[in-house]
Amino acid sequence: MTSTLLLDIDGTLVDSNDAHARAWIVAFRKNGFMVSFDQVRPLIGMGGDQLVPRLTGVRKDDPRFRALSEGWKEAFESEFPSVKPFSGTRELIQKTQYAGWTVVVATSGEADLAERLLQMADVADLLPDRVSSKEVQASKPQPDLMQAALTKAGTAPQDAWMLGDTRFDIEAAHKAGVRCAVVRIGGDSELDSADRIFDTLLDARQLFELPATPSA
Repeated sequence: MTSTLLLDIDGTLVDSNDAHARAWIVAFRKNGFMVSFDQVRPLIGMGGDQLVPRLTGVRKDDPRFRALSEGWKEAFESEFPSVKPFSGTRELIQKTQYAGWTVVVATSGEADLAERLLQMADVADLLPDRVSSKEVQASKPQPDLMQAALTKAGTAPQDAWMLGDTRFDIEAAHKAGVRCAVVRIGGDSELDSADRIFDTLLDARQLFELPATPSA
């Protein structure tokens, strides 16, 4: 019986994908790489360890990688006020947990930023179990995050679903043997390989066949 939800943050719980793309553009240009929004935006959903080499050829063991990563962090601080939570975030998590599911955050982002975004979405208190990019060798679309989250939950792949918003979530989940549902709200159009596709987080409740939360 399915018992665990592996949960993305950016583009799934909060509307942040465009902000990440703009921050990366600033970081690239500061470091001498002229990369356009149209080049960066389709790759949002990857971790920096995947995105940076794809666009620049600079890998994690290159000293320039740290400068690019720090530049992105600095630029994203300026973008942070533009980031907003999607409607239905807290309701989805509450109903999922009420139905008896374990929820583990699996994000290509860093732990401190994940905390801030979850606080913004008013769900940090509901989601203590998290896996972030620093805890694995490679971020999405590699399966490391999914595998670490499954280990944290003590769940077999066939007993879990991933909920995300990009083709990288789908690819990572399927490599780990996990079914993947996606929401269109993150703005990615290449979602046909997902096991289920929903328009909004409220629609995604169908995945769990959730009963109504009882009144307090």
